[in-house]
Amino acid sequence: MQFLGASNFSLPLLASATETADSSMVLAAVLLSLVVIYLASKVGGELSNRFGLPPVLGELVSGVVVGVSVLHLLVFSEAGANSSNLIISFLQSTAGLSPEAAPGVFAAQSEVVSVLAELGVIILLFEIGLESNLKDLMAVGIQACVVAVVGVVVPFTAGTVGLMTLFGIDALPAIFAGAALTATSIGITSKVLSELGRLNSREGQIILGAAVIDDVLGIIVLAVVASLAKNGAVDVSQVVYLIISASGFLLGAIALGNFFNKSFVAIADKLKTRGELVIPAFIFAFVMAYLAAAIQLEAILGAFAAGLVLEETDKRQELQKQVIPIADMLVPIFFVTVGAKTDLGVLNPAIPSNREGLIMAAFLILVAILGKVVTGFVVFGQPGINRLAIGVGMIPRGEVGLVFLGIGSSIGILSKPLEAAIIMMVILTTFIAPPLLRIVFPDPKTVGVASELILDTNSTPLAVESPTEINSKSNDAASPDGH
Repeated sequence: MQFLGASNFSLPLLASATETADSSMVLAAVLLSLVVIYLASKVGGELSNRFGLPPVLGELVSGVVVGVSVLHLLVFSEAGANSSNLIISFLQSTAGLSPEAAPGVFAAQSEVVSVLAELGVIILLFEIGLESNLKDLMAVGIQACVVAVVGVVVPFTAGTVGLMTLFGIDALPAIFAGAALTATSIGITSKVLSELGRLNSREGQIILGAAVIDDVLGIIVLAVVASLAKNGAVDVSQVVYLIISASGFLLGAIALGNFFNKSFVAIADKLKTRGELVIPAFIFAFVMAYLAAAIQLEAILGAFAAGLVLEETDKRQELQKQVIPIADMLVPIFFVTVGAKTDLGVLNPAIPSNREGLIMAAFLILVAILGKVVTGFVVFGQPGINRLAIGVGMIPRGEVGLVFLGIGSSIGILSKPLEAAIIMMVILTTFIAPPLLRIVFPDPKTVGVASELILDTNSTPLAVESPTEINSKSNDAASPDGH
């Protein structure tokens, strides 16, 4: 694929696109698409934030609105004919785009935006890795590990087996949908726990530790099932190889990071021009992403591993601040694009053929909720702990669930009803988790942070963290700007 600066934009990436599109029209279509994406993400994120929900959920819903389900402002070539794409129609009426050239421009615009979205998810996983403190992860104890493992195994098994037996879904898409049920959004949960003054409670620490481990396990599962999907068949030996490769890659990267950290800091200190820190960091992230892809894993696994490695450097906080504006530019493209590509029309109950998709969505939602709620009841040796609260805290899927959906959609392994069912599961679990957490925890006004003061034998209160300190810890755990 040639760059936009070339006189013509050729399309060897798409077998169906035989025409050569005018680069100026392709650029115009891409720019208009980005205007739609950024406007939708901002409006959706702000509205979501005002209702006390994570901005990423608003970006997803706004993507559904501007996409193939509603307004057709952002439509992609895999959706079929381009006649309903309002951006292409706008270029035809205002910029002189000929009907003959429209299919080529449409295909090229779709490809460019899709590549930007894929780059956005790589940046997102790099950012998540930067925020995942390995020392804290290893210090959470056996309780969080047990909760995390159960929270991955139960929904994955129930979802996969249920889709295959109840709905006759083929093994690969069923496995992928089951894998999408394994994620837990640490950003959403930590925000609510902070507001309730429960972030540093026993329940809060187990939830956050398990959520981080969930992310690591979920990304390994994603790398495995995505590779299986590309090969087109489930081979036991291939599954074993992929699990060992993904786990070994992650652990190896972390081990080598102890030696790399000092070299990275030394290199960054010697560079004096703009981007002296963030550019070497992205070079490392992209090299790691390439290496992961080269051994038949997902590029996002390499980006996540790179983030885990650089999280251990002395420049972690400075690097996080510099990555945020780059993520702010690219990550919304991914979330809006995921929503835009999802056709919720396949869940219209008025059409008899759609009713199976609705039942499938209800099944996934039920498994997604119960599969996480049960995790709280595997906690042992903790008398008086709120097990229901732990399970409820693990419910929201948020951004990691969308990563699964986006990868599955890009591979083409998911049917439209299954895609719509997964996105409904992500939306609903993200919506219901915050109010449910407020219900299962006592009223913070009466038994909030103040009730957690522990008195010593002299009835002198021990030091208790202030809400500011708690919020600071929450910000460390949660993704910036809801991501």
